[in-house]
Amino acid sequence: MSYYNILGLEREPFSTSPDPDFFYESQEHHAALMRIMIEIRLKRGLSIVLGDVGTGKTTLSRKLFQMLRAREDIIFHMILDPTYDTEELFLDSLIRTFNIEMKKPNPSILDFKEAIKNYLFKMGIENNKTVVLLIDEAQKLNQLPLEILRVLLNYETNEYKLLQLIIMGQLELLPRLHQIKNLWDRISLRYMLNPLDEKETKEMIEFRLRKAGYNYGPKFFTDEAVKEIYKYTQGYPRRIAMVCHNALKCLVMDSQPVVGSETIKGLIAREMMSDLEGVR
Repeated sequence: MSYYNILGLEREPFSTSPDPDFFYESQEHHAALMRIMIEIRLKRGLSIVLGDVGTGKTTLSRKLFQMLRAREDIIFHMILDPTYDTEELFLDSLIRTFNIEMKKPNPSILDFKEAIKNYLFKMGIENNKTVVLLIDEAQKLNQLPLEILRVLLNYETNEYKLLQLIIMGQLELLPRLHQIKNLWDRISLRYMLNPLDEKETKEMIEFRLRKAGYNYGPKFFTDEAVKEIYKYTQGYPRRIAMVCHNALKCLVMDSQPVVGSETIKGLIAREMMSDLEGVR
């Protein structure tokens, strides 16, 4: 039996997998979602969302997918690991992502580009669809794919862009974007995701417990424990989830009624010791 079943929960509350059902919509994440939705509705083209590791970019992307996939006027595509060494590999990935059928048996780079162009014009103008491409982990993109994306953003009518491109990545992507002036100038939305504050940290913990089946019985975490969690994690959602996951396991193993500050301090001390031993 899993530890969360022992605690009377139905699901794992603090998994670090990007489950949109467990997406806590902080003020930062809500603002990012609403601004992206506006850009898509206005068909402005390129939106950039940057954030440090563990700020919730991938979960945000899954939430966006959940919100848009049921809409008949939107065709939503995602690339989760944009690691491509050559222009041809990236174009081939786009062809497969867009489900474009190539007529030539051995298409050239020009054939790929022409097929993508035709697809965007057909979907956007003939079929009156909004084509959205979201690229997660975009810090892995090198200059060649970025240049191709710049070209795709050139496809437009007199009123709107035919491709709505959402790029989510870590901060190291920023100088790479800045080097391509014609791409930088096309950015319609720039948004920086920041960590949660202490109040939101508490709300995220409570939200995830409710989603996992918590029925408002005895509290699992004291207020002092939450303060220690925030102090250690600095409000990064992934770190919060990891600490809370380990804390609930301790709760079960030690047969304690509630996670207190001492439990959190003990977990942090062990984790820091483990990190030090890993450096040796």
